Amino acid sequence: MLSRVKADIAAVKDRDPACLSTWSALTNYPGLWAIWWHRTTHRLHVSGHTWLARYISQVVRGRTGIEIHPGAVIGERFFIDHGMGVVIGETTIIGDDVTLYQGVTLGGTGKEHGKRHPTVEDFAVIGVGATVLGNIVIGRGSRVGAGAVVIADVPSSCTVVGIPGRVVVREGQRVDVVDLHHEDLPDPVVEMYRSMARRLDRLEARLARDEDTSREGGTPVFGGVAEPREDDDADSRP
Repeated sequence: MLSRVKADIAAVKDRDPACLSTWSALTNYPGLWAIWWHRTTHRLHVSGHTWLARYISQVVRGRTGIEIHPGAVIGERFFIDHGMGVVIGETTIIGDDVTLYQGVTLGGTGKEHGKRHPTVEDFAVIGVGATVLGNIVIGRGSRVGAGAVVIADVPSSCTVVGIPGRVVVREGQRVDVVDLHHEDLPDPVVEMYRSMARRLDRLEARLARDEDTSREGGTPVFGGVAEPREDDDADSRP
């Protein structure tokens, strides 16, 4: 038990340069206490004391801002940096040396039974605000970028960004042109408005052409407004 505690503290000091001492790890890192309490609640859960385990986990959630279901299986040297808003579902499996940042959700889709939460393999890193949903696997050593939404398996040694998440680095080689800096990640809302603006431009150009045709004695289409084509609708989807 003591060796596990020492390994947990060492993981904090190793992965966060802001942690300069054991005392700092003990007093300033709620993720450390959340994982220690989880080991207790997990034992209670496995032994059949499910209500008590869940109750304690909710008390810990109120104190740390981190919600870990007692049923989750978590490996060694797990590190939650900052931690506020982290949610880890009941059937989640987390390997060794995994790192999570604040706002991460390892959740279910609401449509499954049994194993319905992610499996995160050894040495994976999941960035700020990322959401990983369903019975999927985040491969060994893979990284999930800030704000990504991942709903499919991620192979080992990959980097995933975006909504929905897509692989942009595999085995150290770029497979996409997206810049990995957080400030440059694609914004799906902006992309949606850009698509709407492009469609509006096409409709206005078509309206202008139909008005010209009407003035020249031709027959306007639908009172001067052309019916959008099916490919226009497709283009408008974000």
